[in-house]
Amino acid sequence: MRHGIDHRKLGRKPAHRKALLRNLMNALVHAERIETTVSKAKELRPLADRLITLGKAGTLHSRRRVFSLLTDKDATDKLFATLAGRFVGRHGGYTRIVRTGFRVGDGAEMAIIEYLPLQEKMAGGKKKKAAAKKAPAKAAGKKKDEKETPRPAARKVKQAAPKPTKPRSSRAQTQKTPEGGQG
Repeated sequence: MRHGIDHRKLGRKPAHRKALLRNLMNALVHAERIETTVSKAKELRPLADRLITLGKAGTLHSRRRVFSLLTDKDATDKLFATLAGRFVGRHGGYTRIVRTGFRVGDGAEMAIIEYLPLQEKMAGGKKKKAAAKKAPAKAAGKKKDEKETPRPAARKVKQAAPKPTKPRSSRAQTQKTPEGGQG
């Protein structure tokens, strides 16, 4: 029994695996959400979280380390400019993996890996939803006092007439030759 299992090999040689993960990291930083297989997403998660941790440090050394992992200047700039600032008050757990089903071609289990959205938006969204739920309840009490107007009648849906079917033409039957082929 082998205890030193460190990572998934993903059916690739080390250089190919490193290139694959680098491309996935670049795509994730650019799009902030990508769809891939579950095993690739699980391998990508610690690397993507490490990028954010380095981005939060904001030093020249961390910028050089991120660039060595991504080798894309635009992705590095985006990471330090926008993504790292999103997770200032958070310690780890910057990504989310959501399973989406199975791929049609080979049946591989697919997942979406994404960076979590901005926390202020989420907290503000919950407050807005709660306020929106309370506001219509008050408005509904006022409407009961007013005269209710009847709703307009529903539109009548026209039934589609069945399409006439054409009679099939008789097909000439083929005769089999004594050798077994058709003649």
